[in-house]
Amino acid sequence: MYILRPDEKTTPVMLYTEESVVRGEVVTKEVVHRINIWLRTDGVPKYMHLLNAQVVLFGGGSGRTLSYPQIYFPSAELIAFHTLPPTDEPLDYDPTEANRMMVDVDMIVGTFVMKGRIRISTQTEVGVSLEMARVAWTSLYDATITNPYLPQMPPLHVPLVLVNPAHVAFGLS
Repeated sequence: MYILRPDEKTTPVMLYTEESVVRGEVVTKEVVHRINIWLRTDGVPKYMHLLNAQVVLFGGGSGRTLSYPQIYFPSAELIAFHTLPPTDEPLDYDPTEANRMMVDVDMIVGTFVMKGRIRISTQTEVGVSLEMARVAWTSLYDATITNPYLPQMPPLHVPLVLVNPAHVAFGLS
C-alpha cells in the first residue's frame, strides 16, 4: 500500500475518457490548492497517480468494473475531470465580470451526458465561441452527470467539470 509523503495529499476525483471512467483519490503535492482547475496548470504530470481506484470500462454493452489500490492514469487520455462532492473549492470565474453570460448545454463526454452551463461572451453565440476558443479545458458549471449505460447510477451533481472541448459534443436545446 502506498504511504503518502509529508508533502502530499489526496483528493477524491473522477476522470473520464472515451471508453472509461475512473473514480479514486488523486495524489498531489500539498501546495496544490485548487484541484478543480489543476489540469490548466503546468504542474500536471504525464500520469495521474490515484489510490483506491475503481475503473469502469465501456465497450459493447454494460460497463465492466476493475479495482486497483493504485493506478497511474495517462493525463493525455482525459476528456473530463472533476473533484467529488462535497467540495469547497472556489469556482474559476468572477460572477460580476461584465459582458459574460451562462448558456445551458448538454455535453456528450464518452458514454456520459453532462448537463450544465458554460460561460461565453454576450457578444457572440456558442458556435462562434467554440470555434474561437484556444483553450485546452472548458469549464462546465452546475453539472448533472448521467450515463445511459449505467441506469443504476444516480445522477451526480458537481459545481465544476473541466472538459476537453476537442473531444466532446455540445448539445443545445
